Amino acid sequence: MEAWLSKLYDTFIATGHYKMMLDGLKTTLILTAGALVIGVIIGVIIAVIKYFADDVPFLKPFAVIGDFYVTVIRGIPVVVLLMLFFYVFLVSAHGIVVGIITFGINSGAYMAELIRSGINAVDKGQMEAARSLGMSKIQATRKIILPQAIRYILPAIASEFIALIKETSVAGYVAVVDLTRAGNLVRNNTYDAINPLMIVALTYLILVITLTQLMNALERRLKKNAAHDRNH
Repeated sequence: MEAWLSKLYDTFIATGHYKMMLDGLKTTLILTAGALVIGVIIGVIIAVIKYFADDVPFLKPFAVIGDFYVTVIRGIPVVVLLMLFFYVFLVSAHGIVVGIITFGINSGAYMAELIRSGINAVDKGQMEAARSLGMSKIQATRKIILPQAIRYILPAIASEFIALIKETSVAGYVAVVDLTRAGNLVRNNTYDAINPLMIVALTYLILVITLTQLMNALERRLKKNAAHDRNH
């Protein structure tokens, strides 16, 4: 045990490489948060367009484009997509910017389906009742459907956030020093083949467990609020 702790000290503290690991963690969180914001925005736009496309002919071509986007993006591995953006589409952009945009676009394809499923999970009778009261579909969606759909959508967004954290581990392919890349650099510089990788794995595990617990707490809160609303 003492020898292992001494090795950890030599690898991370004595060399100052712990700073590289912390910076890598910060970069991972920035990539994840930025990509999540972009993914949610894209997902909401596509889901809403597809939801209204049947009643608004003008939106049908955009719905087709949205379907094409979802099919293409979900069919390309994220690491390939990342390198395409870095070496072809966004050649002059910084690696972190490329990462945020790429992971965001990739996430948006999945978010679109998650959000659409959340909207569709609301009882169709809610829309029919709202329309019978004289509301337009837009009014009914904004005032009745979306508030109820949020309890289905938020846990899905939390799950996507967890998935994004792990997906960003390939950011090192485009010269971004994220958590995984930082671990590899420490390993190469110190010739410690085990501890940097173990620390990286443990850090990801702690992040995922923490977010999972927060997601479970959110789900319990939403179910409690839904039960309270039904009783009143």
